Amino acid sequence: MKIDNAVALVTGANRGIGLAFTQALLARGARKVYAAVRDPSTVKPQPGVEAIRLDVTKPEDVAAAVARAGDVTLLINNAGVGHFGGFLAADSEEVARRQFETNFYGVLRTSKGFAPVLAGHGGGAIVNVLSIVSWINGGSLAAYAASKSAAWSLTNALRHELATQKTQVLALHMGFVDTDLVRAIDAPKTSADEIVQRALDGLEAGLDEVLADDITRQVKQGLNAARPSYLPPLA
Repeated sequence: MKIDNAVALVTGANRGIGLAFTQALLARGARKVYAAVRDPSTVKPQPGVEAIRLDVTKPEDVAAAVARAGDVTLLINNAGVGHFGGFLAADSEEVARRQFETNFYGVLRTSKGFAPVLAGHGGGAIVNVLSIVSWINGGSLAAYAASKSAAWSLTNALRHELATQKTQVLALHMGFVDTDLVRAIDAPKTSADEIVQRALDGLEAGLDEVLADDITRQVKQGLNAARPSYLPPLA
């Protein structure tokens, strides 16, 4: 998909990867970017950006966004939440439901809502912001990883379901990105700008998947190793 003259809607667009997407899309010639956030007042005004209220956990918000943004040709499902904790924690069910509501069901809602809009404009594209933890789960971010695994499966299914309307569906995987979401994690991080540029390069090249950093490429390759990368290291 070509970004020049595209109309994009980016969820979670007021900071981090979402903000980087908004800025990069405009720099590459997008005609308009809808910055879709829970509180539109948090979006800094700039030419070409239209702030729009969208809480992806609320079906009525999704329906209103679809009605308002009928010119969208590119949907970027970026909104996400992450919480530390393992599945054996006392509150793990509540924590898992909260994360799945945004990270899986939110992506499902917006994709279902905007699929007919994209079809009406020749197919367009969907970019789903996933993660390296779509494939591995060390337990410290257990429910977050599970929600991203589910979103990866959803992405793969959408690719098949939307093929007849010629909608490109791109999965974006990466390790730690230098954003508020992982501020407390002491590990090497890639800038949001770098991740987004690689994602948009892949989108314009017609790719189905972008592995946006070295660690993600290593983990993906390791899925087929003698001892796969999703298993804990041997003592």
